[in-house]
Amino acid sequence: MSWPLRGIAARIALVSLVVTLAAAAVIAIGVLAVSSALFAQLMVQHGSTTAAAHAMFDQTVTAVFGGALLVAAVVSGVLAVVLARRLAQPLEAVGRAAQRLACGDYQARAPRTGPQELELLADSFNRMAASLEEGERIRRDFITNAAHELRTPLTNLQGYLEALRDGVIGPDPELFGSLHEEAERLVRLSQSLDALAQGEGAPDVPGLAELDLAQALRSSVEMARPAFGRQDIGLVIEVPELLAARANPDHLSQVLANLLQNAARYTPERGQVTVRAEARSNEVVVSVTNSGDGIPPHDLPHVFERFYRVEKSRDRSRGGAGIGLAIVKELVEAGGGRVGVDSNQGLTRFWFSLPPG
Repeated sequence: MSWPLRGIAARIALVSLVVTLAAAAVIAIGVLAVSSALFAQLMVQHGSTTAAAHAMFDQTVTAVFGGALLVAAVVSGVLAVVLARRLAQPLEAVGRAAQRLACGDYQARAPRTGPQELELLADSFNRMAASLEEGERIRRDFITNAAHELRTPLTNLQGYLEALRDGVIGPDPELFGSLHEEAERLVRLSQSLDALAQGEGAPDVPGLAELDLAQALRSSVEMARPAFGRQDIGLVIEVPELLAARANPDHLSQVLANLLQNAARYTPERGQVTVRAEARSNEVVVSVTNSGDGIPPHDLPHVFERFYRVEKSRDRSRGGAGIGLAIVKELVEAGGGRVGVDSNQGLTRFWFSLPPG
């Protein structure tokens, strides 16, 4: 393994060598200079000559010191190399993984090796890489699904207009109704994207006010009741007579409208939807529960992502663009609340919380 002069391994080895030489210099001054003079003085006091004392000192202490210094230098060098390798290799692995990540390989991960501090560094890098990988997946899905949602109605409009231009079909109320339906679909998609962008651009939502959540829920349910009635869906509301909460009234109406619309879309005919609200210790929780097929467990973590659909072909036929729940999440979290979903035994429950009034 070759190390560049400016690499951390070479620097550790160099610093270790400098420390060893500095320690050897200090010991050499103490042993070879001071101790030599004291040894000679003691030998002269006991009848030896100065020359004989120096010769004896050189033959014993100096030789032993020289050998010990050589052994110390070798051991120090070996330990420096081992330490340098142990520190440099994990850092080089993290560096290589970072280079792969920078080049677009979002599956790059750093191995957990080396001292505890380097393992923590690898863990932090791996969490960052996983977050970037998830963000890249969401971005790709967003682009793919947005392109499809725009392409489908535009293709239909183009086909109808070309047929009208070529005289293949004639103008009639049913055709204009189909054209209007496709145009409305594009308008809804545009409005949903605008609402989602506004939710991201203003995380600190102003205008939070204390309101009667029970009354707001009853009003939203009454507004949505005709859509449920057309499919013979039972609609039950279970809320206290008075329930105070803090929210932006316009955003609360939009959240409730999206959840109720979502429930109407996926509840089978003659199914049931239940709207509940309850006050807890530090929040107020609202839930909308509908009967039906439910959501598979592997889809539950993704239902609040933009353009995500559990059954894409079915969802498209029902007019969904996969943005409503993303808007719900943005608006609720911007107002200081939380959102969640659970689905089991033929029931799907979407819930969100609000600060208490």
